[in-house]
Amino acid sequence: MSIRVLVAEDQSAVRAGLVLILGSAPDIEVVGEAGDGEAAVRLARELRPDLVLMDVSMPRLDGVSATRQVVSEGLADVLVLTTFDLDEYVFGALRAGASGFLLKDTEAHGLLEAVRTVARGEGMIAPAVTRRLIAEFAGATAAPPETADRAVLDALTRREREVLGCLGEGLSNAEVAVRLSMAEATVKTHVSRVLGKLGLRSRVQAAVLAQELGI
Repeated sequence: MSIRVLVAEDQSAVRAGLVLILGSAPDIEVVGEAGDGEAAVRLARELRPDLVLMDVSMPRLDGVSATRQVVSEGLADVLVLTTFDLDEYVFGALRAGASGFLLKDTEAHGLLEAVRTVARGEGMIAPAVTRRLIAEFAGATAAPPETADRAVLDALTRREREVLGCLGEGLSNAEVAVRLSMAEATVKTHVSRVLGKLGLRSRVQAAVLAQELGI
């Protein structure tokens, strides 16, 4: 089945390019386009896409606020489009529940793979890059340590804490499986339990929390 994508980007030329690239893949279908954050949320409600490709900087409603609404209403997964000089917006989008982020200068192949990765529920794009960027965002823009209460870890088993620590390093499910010597299917189960117990919407949020807590 095709991955149904809504493209939210205020620059028409950039949006047209994204639509062209996505439309070239046999397993991806662009079901809608939005030129601002309010339109993105409205179309997500109407079309119920599998994924919203969301620019962080848009008029009327910024990408972070739009991401928060889309995710909180359970409308779709969100893959954020950004540039290196907008790190504070990226961090805000991750905290809002975005499933991943993608740099605007990513080549066509990388864009398609990123969409497929998020659609599979992995939520972590380019783990090596994710590790570096999450650490940078957490160190530069995270809330003060006292607001990241380590008491939340009390709900987790020892194994679940180990999995959370791996997420904080940006490891994929396969890498966590190797690190902790367990089956990949077991890793997925642990990740789901960690998200549920901590009240998080995505593994990327879990990674940010792990960084804040210093796990």
